[in-house]
Amino acid sequence: MQLSPDDHVFWRYDSLVLNSTILYTWIIMVLLTLGSWLVTRRLRTGVHISKIQHVLEVVVHGIDQQLREISPHRPRGFLPFLGTLFLFIAVSNLLSIIPGFEPPTGSLSTTAGLSICVFAAVPIYGIGEIGLRRYLLNYLRPTPFMLPFNIMGELSRTLALSVRLFGNVMSSSMIGAILLIIAPLIFPILMQLLGLLTGLVQAYIFAILAAVYISAGMEAGEPVQ
Repeated sequence: MQLSPDDHVFWRYDSLVLNSTILYTWIIMVLLTLGSWLVTRRLRTGVHISKIQHVLEVVVHGIDQQLREISPHRPRGFLPFLGTLFLFIAVSNLLSIIPGFEPPTGSLSTTAGLSICVFAAVPIYGIGEIGLRRYLLNYLRPTPFMLPFNIMGELSRTLALSVRLFGNVMSSSMIGAILLIIAPLIFPILMQLLGLLTGLVQAYIFAILAAVYISAGMEAGEPVQ
């Protein structure tokens, strides 16, 4: 049993390797790009809009409202970033129902990459909102002695994001594979459906936590004494 899609190698030449993680990641990116183009190519302003555009506007408005509840700091500024994270993780997990498909989120390298994106987004949005000086001063709160602990906190939550998503996706795939071997057909199907629900929940949690971290980085706080 393969614990990670990294172990399934399709092609190798010296140090160049094409495994399931890379292949399916690119497939998902192509699907998302093509789907985005198809959905948005005929957007209109005015009263008469298509049903697809109406559904899209409802979804975007709902996400925007939820982000405003988390942070009052221009949620539309990081809505595209968080929406892309959510869609990538959700589509990756949903496609796991296809036989032979190995979700890239079952690879620690993928989840680590997504977490690093969040890690980089926190100072980018924070500095853009409150400026470099005020953002760096946040690491000295409530006292300058907290500097190393605040830095370790930034690193640990990035690690936690990565490991949480990886562990949930990997465990779901392993349980489904085990039940397929030792149990009748009905149980793996039920577990697969449960895995789809879990995959959507994990995508939602990842995006919400990213929003919370970015919002926290945009807080100015009180002057350091």
